[in-house]
Amino acid sequence: MESRLKKFLLAAGLSSLTTFSPALTFDAPSSFGQVEVPDIGGGVGLIDQQQERFIGEKVYREVHKQMPVMQNPWLEDQLYSIFTRILSQTQAGQPIGLVLIKDSQINAFAVPGGLFAINTGMVTSARNIDEVAGVMAHEIAHVTQRHYSRSKEAFKGQGLLALAGVLVGAAIASQADGEAGTAVMLGTQAALMDKQLTYSRNQEREADRIGMQYMYSAGYNPQGMADFFELMNRSTSRVSFMPDFWLTHPLTSQRMSEARLRANQLPKVKSSLSDPDFEIVKLYTAVVAHQATENQLSILAKQGSFAGQLALAAFYEQQGDYGQAQTALNQAKMANRPHPLISLIQTDIYLGQNKIDLALNTISPLQRIMPENRSLAYKLAEVLIRQQQPKQVIKLVQRFTNNNPRDVYGWHLMQQAAALEPASALKAVNVLRYRAEVEYWSGEEEAAIKSMLHAQRLAKNNNAMSARIDARLNQMQQERQLKI
Repeated sequence: MESRLKKFLLAAGLSSLTTFSPALTFDAPSSFGQVEVPDIGGGVGLIDQQQERFIGEKVYREVHKQMPVMQNPWLEDQLYSIFTRILSQTQAGQPIGLVLIKDSQINAFAVPGGLFAINTGMVTSARNIDEVAGVMAHEIAHVTQRHYSRSKEAFKGQGLLALAGVLVGAAIASQADGEAGTAVMLGTQAALMDKQLTYSRNQEREADRIGMQYMYSAGYNPQGMADFFELMNRSTSRVSFMPDFWLTHPLTSQRMSEARLRANQLPKVKSSLSDPDFEIVKLYTAVVAHQATENQLSILAKQGSFAGQLALAAFYEQQGDYGQAQTALNQAKMANRPHPLISLIQTDIYLGQNKIDLALNTISPLQRIMPENRSLAYKLAEVLIRQQQPKQVIKLVQRFTNNNPRDVYGWHLMQQAAALEPASALKAVNVLRYRAEVEYWSGEEEAAIKSMLHAQRLAKNNNAMSARIDARLNQMQQERQLKI
């Protein structure tokens, strides 16, 4: 019991351990007007935004190293579309990213600089898209209002790196039974907790208020945030070993009533009992996160649920039972409802059966229609790798990694493609530098630097490539000095 309580207290040190509310779809409001947020001003305690970004990227790498981050382009992109829709209502710049963590616990957190993380358990527990949007909006508000940075003076000079240590330690602790997370956490947590708590009530209420404005102006139903608070209040009251709701994010009756009153004051958003698109996301998440059983999905599929049929096909494909997967997918196709997930699952089934030409014929036409779709491009890249077409893969994937240099899955595809290139002076160099990016953004910083050093030696007779490698190597080495 003591160990469970300790894990909860440590995990509560995350930027916002959040969960959420009930079901509603909507007709998006035409305009909520300008979102009004308080002027956060300057002052001694305000951390430089460039420092915040360095810290956020450092935590991004540590989270990838220590936690089970999902690498599923379709699912990542579905959640990212919700996230960016809300983020578009703010003045925030380009975020570091949205990370999906394979964990059945209901949790989400944000890190200064624009790193946001959400557990698969939060998606599978949600009853509609508004609940997910409410969580994301709350977290986005914490970052746009720079709550941690504004609290620097409360950290007794330890600064944002100490806070990053708290964040990563809490993340580790929430995953482990042992004391690994505790060892990381206790020193900084003890020093920061008392002061941090003095800020949390006002900051949480501010994140509630501003987050609700963000989600509403993005077209989501604000009642979700208020419903979530009430839901979690009922849930935590039944768990005897927990302290008052989320030590650093206290849920008071005043906060709950304020959220409901605020939501009621906004124009109503049309609701419905179900959201078929979100149901697909929810069930697919349950499958890839191993939170669904064959029996649960079979019942839904037999009831004619399109989402259930897709999820069951994905379940069997994941198990390597391609015959059953095809049967379930054929049921979904009978609904005559076009959906990219049908093509993605069908391609995986064909790849599992080594039917490469059929896989290509399945994914290629759809990818040509939607070239901006990352999940379709990456699935086509997987097929082209099996067809030994490295140049096409690199051309396909490179524009995505150029746009997001932290895209671990994209760099992995680039590395695989480079390894298929004909022997040349640059083949090994490219394999090494793409591998270095995979390692670096996966948190293996030392291994990444070693890979780049090896590439540097091999590229010494190519001035252009040497200059590119030198610049990236120098950047990696400098950023690695930010020790948590």
